[in-house]
Amino acid sequence: MFTTDVAIRRLNKQFRGKNKATDVLSFPAEGVGAEEMAGDLAISVPTALRQAKGQGHALSTEVKVLMLHGLLHLSGLDHEADNGQMARREKLLRGKLGLPQGLIERVETASKPPTRVAPKRTAKATKS
Repeated sequence: MFTTDVAIRRLNKQFRGKNKATDVLSFPAEGVGAEEMAGDLAISVPTALRQAKGQGHALSTEVKVLMLHGLLHLSGLDHEADNGQMARREKLLRGKLGLPQGLIERVETASKPPTRVAPKRTAKATKS
């Protein structure tokens, strides 16, 4: 489902207890016939568009990144609890699909402190 920030915020609050908009939500299939399908994805188009602009690529590319991320969740992976298994799988599949940096990498990159480079020491000139 492609939706708005308002609608995805409601879904996020209802199903995850988080009162904020997000980019993609995964809903595993349940009930009769669940074994024949993975489930449903909800993607916020306004959020995907902002993220695409921020990453410097097309909305269609961002939607593919979000779909891959959501499908990995539907397959049972959870980057918040799996010691990097989902991140590794996402990276492998993004490479095969020719997709740019994924959601997990973006968060990891943003949360790392900037690398500081020590200034080079140069010999001081002396008066002669």
